[in-house]
This record gives sequence, C-alpha cells and structure tokens, in this order.
Amino acid sequence: MAEKKEKKEKKAKGKTEEKESKGPIHMKGYSAAFDPEKTARALGKDLPISRKKSMELCRKLRGMRLQDAKDYLEDVMNMKRAVPFRRYTAGAGHKKGIGPGKYPVKPAKYILETLESAESNADYNGLDTDELVIKSIAAHPGRVYKGFMPRAHGRSTPWNNKTTNIEVILENPEV
Repeated sequence: MAEKKEKKEKKAKGKTEEKESKGPIHMKGYSAAFDPEKTARALGKDLPISRKKSMELCRKLRGMRLQDAKDYLEDVMNMKRAVPFRRYTAGAGHKKGIGPGKYPVKPAKYILETLESAESNADYNGLDTDELVIKSIAAHPGRVYKGFMPRAHGRSTPWNNKTTNIEVILENPEV
C-alpha cells in the first residue's frame, strides 16, 4: 500500500518537473505559445466590434512590422486603403488590386488601440519597439450581452449584443 503511494508521489513530481522544463509559455487567453523574454502581448476583451471584419483585418496584419501595421490601420480608418476580404465577402465590392474588400473603420480603431497597448508593454519590458513584428493576432468571439426588443401582444424578440476578443503577440525576431 505504501509503495503505491510512493509511486503516485513520484509520478506527480515528475509531471510538475516536465511542465517547468518546457520552452515557450502557453497562457490562458492566447492561442499561441510565446517566449516572455522576446515577446510582448496584449488582450482586447469584450470589444463592441464585428468578429468577421476583425478576423479579416487580423489576417491582413499578421506578420507585419508594428509600425507598418499602425500606418495601415490609420489608412483604413481614413478610408484610403481597403482590407481584402477572403472569407466573409458578402456585400464586399471589388477594390482595385485586391478584389473584394471593405473599410472596417471601427474594428481598425479598436485593433490599433490593442496594438498600442502591446507596444507599450514591449517598451516596459525593455524590447526595441522599432524592430517588433506581429507574431500572432487573432479575433475570437467574446461575451454576448443579452437584450430584448418588446413586440406586440406582450411578446419580445432577442436583441443581443455580441462582442469580440482581440489577442496580439509582438515578437522581436533579433533577440
């Protein structure tokens, strides 16, 4: 009986040691693993923006240098550059050079705020903000705020507000 307890304790100790020895950290709320010494991250939670438009915008920004991404988002907000839509193309008119595209102004504004938050986190952690690249950026469904619209004869219709979570991981590739 005592031998079984000892084996269980050794097994439990071995599992904790294995978890500590792994390289990149995988933290709750992020879909990608990251190395905290050369990355900075930020989350935008429960943002009142369209998830579909945010996903298309994140697809375009992934892999860009941080300053280029910020300039691109400014151009999208000023409706100078369109975002190519690959999956959610309903209602997307043809834009010269990119095919179906739109100008998602509101998602661009909130994603820019999240990028600036990640940039300030990188600055606080001592990373060179001029060399940062967007390693991972993703849009996920957020909380749904329940609501209703009163209708005739004492009935009601659901009138819910859907939100979006944005995650950003910036990486300094030279470190």
